[in-house]
Amino acid sequence: MSVEGKVVAITGASSGIGEATALLLAERGALLVLGARRTERLADLVARIEGAGGTAVSTRTDVTRRDDLHALVGLARERFGRLDVLVGNAGVGPISPLDDLRVDEWDEMVDVNVKGVLHGIAAALPVFREQRSGHFVTTASTAAFTVVPAMAVYAGTKVAVRAICEGLRQEAGPDLRVTTVFPGFVHTGFAEASSNTVVRERIAGLRDEIAIPPDAIARAIAFAIEQPADVDVNEIVVRPAAQA
Repeated sequence: MSVEGKVVAITGASSGIGEATALLLAERGALLVLGARRTERLADLVARIEGAGGTAVSTRTDVTRRDDLHALVGLARERFGRLDVLVGNAGVGPISPLDDLRVDEWDEMVDVNVKGVLHGIAAALPVFREQRSGHFVTTASTAAFTVVPAMAVYAGTKVAVRAICEGLRQEAGPDLRVTTVFPGFVHTGFAEASSNTVVRERIAGLRDEIAIPPDAIARAIAFAIEQPADVDVNEIVVRPAAQA
């Protein structure tokens, strides 16, 4: 029961849950392939990991671009000869009431949160089939279970992610594993993404009051990865004890 020596690719690795997951897995001996759009933050993260004795490489990865996901998976194979785990963590949440009609933001959430997951599956699934082993870990949200005002589109994308991952699990067969992690309020920059001032202040206030740190989700991801090959942890919900 260990992540040591496993080759793990992470999207959305430059901050928040992705960054915390990279740091934790590196500390436990994983070989990391990190992807995100903010290359300067990626470079800093790789330097921190290597400075602490870990192993990591990175490449600019925009999950809305299919080729970027194929490049991420290709980098893993080029540097380490295989890919054991794909952590699909990239996501956006510019939430607002539907009456705001922020259609461009709706499109962005669909493109990143849903299509981005599909692009990752398309890139890694053939590799996992060829290897006859592999693990998809996808970050969703407790919004997949509960819809609240201003989060209709965001929640819709997370419901879709849950359905896609469950379908993938059922099709995976005995050689592949599929885990979906559903975080509640986590202390990240999620609130700042909203362009609606009232919503942004409300979410930021709740976050500052009850949110858990990103490494709480990182530990859940590590738990799923470190299980024996015949143990498939399918869904993990991690939320603050104070979250209703």
